[in-house]
Amino acid sequence: MSNPGSDGIPKVDGPRAWGVIKILGRHLWPKNELALRVRVLIALVLLVIAKVTNVYVPLLYKDAVDALGTPAGQAVAVPIALIVAYGFARVAAQAFGEIRDAIFAPVAQRAIRNLALEVFGHLHALSLRFHLERQTGGISRVIERGTQGMDFLIRFTTFNILPTLFEIILVGGILWSLYDWRFSVVTLVVVGVYIVFSIVFSEWRIKFVRSMNEADTDSNAKAIDSLLNFETVKYFGNEPHEARRYDVGRRRYEEAAIRSSRTLSLLNIGQGAIISVGLVAVMTMAGQGVISGTMTIGDFVAVNAFLIQLYMPLNMLGFAYREIRNALVNMEKMFGLLDVPAEIADRPGAPPLAVAGAEIVFDHVDFCYEPSRPILHDVSFRVAPGHTVAIVGSSGAGKSTISRILFRFYDVSAGHVRIDGQDIREVQQASLRAAIGVVPQDTVLFNDTIYYNIAYGRPGASREEVEEAARLARIHDFIVALPQGYEATVGERGLKLSGGEKQRVAIARTILKDPRILLFDEATSALDTRTEQEIQRSLEEVSRGRTTVIIAHRLSTIINADEIIVLDRGRVAERGRHGELLARDGLYADMWRRQQEAAAEAERRVEEQASFRAEGHLRVGD
Repeated sequence: MSNPGSDGIPKVDGPRAWGVIKILGRHLWPKNELALRVRVLIALVLLVIAKVTNVYVPLLYKDAVDALGTPAGQAVAVPIALIVAYGFARVAAQAFGEIRDAIFAPVAQRAIRNLALEVFGHLHALSLRFHLERQTGGISRVIERGTQGMDFLIRFTTFNILPTLFEIILVGGILWSLYDWRFSVVTLVVVGVYIVFSIVFSEWRIKFVRSMNEADTDSNAKAIDSLLNFETVKYFGNEPHEARRYDVGRRRYEEAAIRSSRTLSLLNIGQGAIISVGLVAVMTMAGQGVISGTMTIGDFVAVNAFLIQLYMPLNMLGFAYREIRNALVNMEKMFGLLDVPAEIADRPGAPPLAVAGAEIVFDHVDFCYEPSRPILHDVSFRVAPGHTVAIVGSSGAGKSTISRILFRFYDVSAGHVRIDGQDIREVQQASLRAAIGVVPQDTVLFNDTIYYNIAYGRPGASREEVEEAARLARIHDFIVALPQGYEATVGERGLKLSGGEKQRVAIARTILKDPRILLFDEATSALDTRTEQEIQRSLEEVSRGRTTVIIAHRLSTIINADEIIVLDRGRVAERGRHGELLARDGLYADMWRRQQEAAAEAERRVEEQASFRAEGHLRVGD
């Protein structure tokens, strides 16, 4: 079971942690990957050979010591041969282990890659609502820590825990068969106490690790948010305020890290004490065996070598368990992302959208982001194939919501949205979105070249097609005038470009996509009047023959629309052509008059400023 955390991402408890291990196991034994499965089997065989060789090393050491203890042995080459064999066995055990690691490495890295890709793909499949409610910096940190946790978990599970457990069984069997059952029992009891202590104490420490991770995620999210809004921080001189916000998370991390470090020291002391008690007990029994004559000096040395050889990886096993639990904590958030259901999902067997004329119909549509926040009420309209419909209204009337519904970022609460008679909820999202080209009001570009950002509309397009799209968007001349031309970078979120330049890049990449339906969400709102008029002519050219929906603020840009829909508080208040709506002298006519008056006032102020500057220059000249 998973429980939602404070950030809405499900947390992982014990059973779910085992589920994480099962998921890893599925990726470490991948379907339809025979070569990787063969590598797994070879690695297991090498693991067995390496450990069998490793536990044979103390026996060679024993024989060498016993041989040296006899007068005859001191005069012949037998001890030398045993010593050489001892050295060879140690090297062979290490070599087999290293070869095993090298053979298994592609399996582990493929598993990490596939799991990270699965999470990344799932994030893109989640709804716009999910991403609007999350902090990108926090999610990126969750994925980063989760990926690192996967790497650690795979390496230590396959290269440390399993080999160590196998070696414990071998050593226990050898001690039982060669010496006394008590040696084997004491050794296994000590191992059992060590493992139980490590597990119980590590489980208690997990709360500190979780606190560290939550504080780290919070501070990282605030840092990314602050840096992305660098200009706003500067506008208000709020650098100290941002530093204080960031330091809240870092202080929490510091306190949790100190507690974690102190409890880790206690854990290490406890583990060391358990190993020492076990080593003293077994060596005491071996010493008594030598005194009684039932064991040789070589046996005494071999038992000591067995225990030292066993306790060294056992000590690493304790470290590995602690780190694996930390890794599981790091992974639980990332796997918790996989538990978040996709709000907008294709229905089983959904067909692709079949676009013919690209007719759009909103049929009695209701929509609300939350039950207490209704947005659209009984909205109905039709966009005929190849025609242009503009949607206008005051801020908050629901204009942009219509574009999000059409692109299926959200599903309607009631009613239907159809394209060529097909309900968009019944078709594949990918085919729907491939048919629609969107130029949003707020354009955010990738931190890459201008060419990349335009080509993003259709990554396989030729350079000639990219440049033609830029010409239609009236930005080609600007680009070629830059020192680096199309290879100039646009900066984080495109901040190296002006608002108008960013908008023209967005228009160019939508032109390059060549969709059957165009959706302009206040696409020219960031442009000056002259540029707006130029791009408006380009948009009219591009829109010719395509079904077009325009979400508009400036009414001067939609006077040629085939129909204008006026929204008021989520309802269709008026509809008709520009002239018809003016003649009705309703909401649209009132909006038109206010915008014309505002434009006239702005023009008058510009003329006054120009006249004032001219008069000032004349006085200076006199």
